[in-house]
Amino acid sequence: MGSGLDVTVFGAYGHTGRFVVAQLRDRGFVPILSGRDADKLKMQAASESGPDVRPASVDDPASLDRALAGAAAVINCAGPFATTAAPVIEAALRAGIPYVDVAAEIEANADTFAHFTDRARATGAVIVPAMAFYGGFGDLLATAAMGDRTAADEAHIAYGLSSWHPTAGTRAAGAVSRQRRGGGRVVYTNGRLEYRHDDQPTLEWPFPDPMGPRTVIGEFTMADVVTIPSHLSIPEVRTYMTIEAARDVSAPDTPTPTAVDALGRSAQTFLVDVVVRSGDTERRAVARGRDIYAVTAPLVVEAVDRILTGRTRTVGVASAGEIFDAPDFLRALSSHVSLELRP
Repeated sequence: MGSGLDVTVFGAYGHTGRFVVAQLRDRGFVPILSGRDADKLKMQAASESGPDVRPASVDDPASLDRALAGAAAVINCAGPFATTAAPVIEAALRAGIPYVDVAAEIEANADTFAHFTDRARATGAVIVPAMAFYGGFGDLLATAAMGDRTAADEAHIAYGLSSWHPTAGTRAAGAVSRQRRGGGRVVYTNGRLEYRHDDQPTLEWPFPDPMGPRTVIGEFTMADVVTIPSHLSIPEVRTYMTIEAARDVSAPDTPTPTAVDALGRSAQTFLVDVVVRSGDTERRAVARGRDIYAVTAPLVVEAVDRILTGRTRTVGVASAGEIFDAPDFLRALSSHVSLELRP
């Protein structure tokens, strides 16, 4: 689509934000650069042929209104989302435009569902949180694996990352999440979020070839535990992470991602293995690709395109798997990820 429609990107100068801006341009949209740091926005604009720059702060609603004025939609790429999501959503509601974010913060996503579901549904607004590698992608894969089913006993999402060099935003979001959890960790079991203070288990996950079996951190909980149960009746949702990637993201001295190609992508590769079980029946979806931050851009821009062209299934606050046709959405990403569904 695109057709020259303006889309505001809040947090446009961040690592993921830059990928999103580039993807919007590739799809025919006109990005409006916004965020808290006016100097960074100006530097970014100077390197990108002078796009519209609109500095804004979540502490200044009027500035957010100016940033969204005339835009067809807003994409929030600025974490920590515990701080930014609600003010930018409020601005989107005032402007009457769709809101989409790339939040991986579990509690921030849960807050969005809790605080905005009724208002958004009543007004016909569209709010899609966690439209990113963590949260949105896993939800799409699980929903596609479910087929026409809406309930299962368990969903397991295993992340096979070759490495994980966190961005500054990832570290900031992680610090906020740890603070909110009082140093504990969160799991989704018995149909609800629970907080624990014991050690995470390790186990071997049977990733498909060529990766093969790998040691993973069990209960390495990601935003999928919010998105998937928001529309599918699955009381047990577990996520796992390869132990090497978990160590990378936890180590204070792991460097930020390094670009190795003209698109700015890192050398990181990923394999996401999703298994949903009902009794003795098991269904699986497997996706492979490169650079979890870079692949978030086609995910979120495809979402915006579908919202603006009416290819949605509901209104209100909705996760990717609920609002979009999951198999069709994933097929649209074929130039970015490879997909295999195993009934």
